[in-house]
Amino acid sequence: MIKFKRAYSKKRALFPLAILLMYILVIFIAPIFAPSHSLNVDMNNRFAPMSMNHLLGTDHLGRDVLSRLLEGGRVTVGVSFLSLLLILMISIPLGVLSGFLGGAFDRFCMRTVNSLLAFPDIIIAIVLAGLLGPSLFNIVIAVIVAKCGSYIRVVRSIILSEKEKNYIIMAIVGGARTLYILRKHFFPHILSHVTVMATIDLGKIILMIASLSYIGLGAQPPTPEWGMMLNECSAYFHNAPHLMIFPGAAIMCTVLLSNFVGDQLRDNFSLETNQH
Repeated sequence: MIKFKRAYSKKRALFPLAILLMYILVIFIAPIFAPSHSLNVDMNNRFAPMSMNHLLGTDHLGRDVLSRLLEGGRVTVGVSFLSLLLILMISIPLGVLSGFLGGAFDRFCMRTVNSLLAFPDIIIAIVLAGLLGPSLFNIVIAVIVAKCGSYIRVVRSIILSEKEKNYIIMAIVGGARTLYILRKHFFPHILSHVTVMATIDLGKIILMIASLSYIGLGAQPPTPEWGMMLNECSAYFHNAPHLMIFPGAAIMCTVLLSNFVGDQLRDNFSLETNQH
């Protein structure tokens, strides 16, 4: 009965994350159902109103707004999700090594992290994207550098706080292998903290990438991307405000969902910890 309750509690704790992952999956699948290609230009049909042929109208080049919105979601959320995965793949091993090994590697790692954390994420991303040049690939590099430091610090602090506890010392004295100790004792603590952090950060990364594209440092025309769509249509806001409202609403809804899921995960993991 106790095992069943724990299993149910874990599933309940991860349920909000499943909702977010389903939402991301829908965004990736949605362009299949786009009414036309996102790059099709029709200058004779510029600023067409909403109709059965164009459910959200057309933009200044006669391109279907719904098609570009769906394809732009795949680009924006896809690049953000890829950036987040790469951040986790880089920062978790570095944080573990820094906390577990200590010494010169830890000092070098933390000095680098503290230097990065001294500046706001968006400033680092803007500077790097400006130096590397405008492209989605360079945006990914800029976001990774800007966001890795906070994850390295969190993972390192978890390792440092746990490795001095009695059960870890007893495991080491008992001859347990390092990889076993990491997998059995450290990773469950890391996973819960990093999952909550990453879920909330997904919305921040989406905002960062859309912002960089909006100021011309990210996706370049004619790539459909939510921030790029805002940039392209800002000159026509007074005549066709819907061209900016739709991508802006898409960004807002995705970020709000990410923050909501992150808050729910944090509360659920806290509740589960208190129960144990």
